[in-house]
Amino acid sequence: MIQFRDDANITAEQAIDLYIRSTLGERRPIHNKETFEAMLKNANLTITAWDENTLVGIARTLTDFAYVAYLADLAVDQQYQHSGIGKQLIANTQSRLGPECMIVLLAAPKANEYYEHIGFEHNPRAWTLKK
Repeated sequence: MIQFRDDANITAEQAIDLYIRSTLGERRPIHNKETFEAMLKNANLTITAWDENTLVGIARTLTDFAYVAYLADLAVDQQYQHSGIGKQLIANTQSRLGPECMIVLLAAPKANEYYEHIGFEHNPRAWTLKK
């Protein structure tokens, strides 16, 4: 039975391990523990999924809780994908946001079709500025 939590203190090592097992590690700084620690510390809404003591999913969000929530990371261990964990992580995130708050994200290439499947609308006006 998968348990979802919004109060888990996960380590950078646990998160990095999950990101590798989910393939999101291909696009995240998994070789920089300090960056991962900051990513976890500064996200103001993190929902995790656990199979007993094993972290199998995470939704890491930056939000004002009223207008917009940026879902920075949605990662589910590949062995647990297609079982509804990602959808439940998003639902648990939404339940903690205000009634008018929208979720926005930049989809990983491998997950692009997933988001439309679960109700997200595509928006071609996203832009990024790298340092």
